[in-house]
Amino acid sequence: MKVLGLGNALTDVLATLPTDGEISRTGLLKGGMQLIDEQKLAELTALFKGYDTVLAPGGSAANTLTGITRMGLPAGFIGKIGRDECGRFYREALEQAGVESRLLEGDLPSGRAMTLVSPDGERTFGTYLGAAASLTAAELRPEMFGGYDLLHIEGYLVQDPDLIRTAVCMARNAGLRISLDLASYNVVEAHRDFFGELIRDYVDIVFANEEEALAYTGKVPAEAVRVLSEACDIAVVKCGADGSLVRQGKRQIRIEAIPARCIDTTGAGDLYAAGFLYALAHGCSLKTAGKTGSVLSGNVIEIVGTCMDSSRWERIKNDVRLLFRAD
Repeated sequence: MKVLGLGNALTDVLATLPTDGEISRTGLLKGGMQLIDEQKLAELTALFKGYDTVLAPGGSAANTLTGITRMGLPAGFIGKIGRDECGRFYREALEQAGVESRLLEGDLPSGRAMTLVSPDGERTFGTYLGAAASLTAAELRPEMFGGYDLLHIEGYLVQDPDLIRTAVCMARNAGLRISLDLASYNVVEAHRDFFGELIRDYVDIVFANEEEALAYTGKVPAEAVRVLSEACDIAVVKCGADGSLVRQGKRQIRIEAIPARCIDTTGAGDLYAAGFLYALAHGCSLKTAGKTGSVLSGNVIEIVGTCMDSSRWERIKNDVRLLFRAD
């Protein structure tokens, strides 16, 4: 299976904060994602100068694709960057991770996600979209989807419904399956009807964390996964330390989280999706797919950011091989 991703090309700038008080003073919602303008970006940049920061290629879909390529599957990414240093960093980092770059360039500055990491590992995003949000439906071409088997979309693209609709139609015409990872809970709340249309009419696999699932369905995880599964083939609700729920048709499975020392939850859901899709590509059961997702997500929360080193990836691959043998 070859996976194509569509998402916001964002460089993550991560700062680990000593208290939640700093988050309160920024006006951001803890655990959420809030779009910011250039003035707010400047304020957060000034705040971050007081802390050690980590720079990493990010964006939900790109994080998933990077996980997929590190596991050994081919993948490509459609997004948009600026003609600046941040854009060059993003392109090079993506290509170094083995992701086929289908990046377009624009005149706006490259997007970045100013990521505030709380003492409990929770992350809060102040996201400046910049060039990332200037990708339009008119720039998509049918040939971009050729040679791929699945299109993975991040819900954060909801700011441009025409872009998503065009992408899923082109993907369907090219014979691709479609997976969707819902965005932050506040984004889901604001665009519930559109997400409903998307899941009902186009999506085969949907991923949501428990807050996003609640925002979409108004129900607790065990019921939310059922509601989601009624509109698509496979539904996954991720519940952090409580594991995850996977449902297809009338079959519902609970997957335990692996033991982990949480430092930063950035990318946990994205890497879960990478592991899940990787296992499905190898014909594994839903249970093994969920366990594989848990292995990847449990490892990424033990570091700051999403860039795990080669030795950790080797341990992950060994753990996954054991899961596959037992499947």
